Amino acid sequence: MRSGEKERLGVIRMITAAIKQREVDERIVLDDTQVLSVLEKMIKQRKESIAQFQAGNRQDLVDKEAAEIALVQTYMPSPMTEAEIDALIGEAIAASGASSIKDMGKVMGIIKAKAQGRADMAAVGAKIKAKLGG
Repeated sequence: MRSGEKERLGVIRMITAAIKQREVDERIVLDDTQVLSVLEKMIKQRKESIAQFQAGNRQDLVDKEAAEIALVQTYMPSPMTEAEIDALIGEAIAASGASSIKDMGKVMGIIKAKAQGRADMAAVGAKIKAKLGG
């Protein structure tokens, strides 16, 4: 606030408001994984907004949303590398005993707990499907 970064302050207030709103709505205190899911949801919403603004030819709003995404991502854990994701998928397949695409839910459950906020789960799902022969 004192440094005069109004955009950053606005995003921080937006993050705390979203966390407080979810705590009030559900009457709970959020733990770290739940806070990460709130941040992921905020990023996803902004990405969807960017697509809409690009379709509407509103570059000023696209830039604003992109800046907000960059600021929210500074509060996310560091992303996993491709090698880490592949190793995690291998471990999860071995731990769950998955042998076909029908066991994908078991593998995703194990991975989601470990990779929450650090990997794009859609891309992870595609890799799991490829490894299980989907």
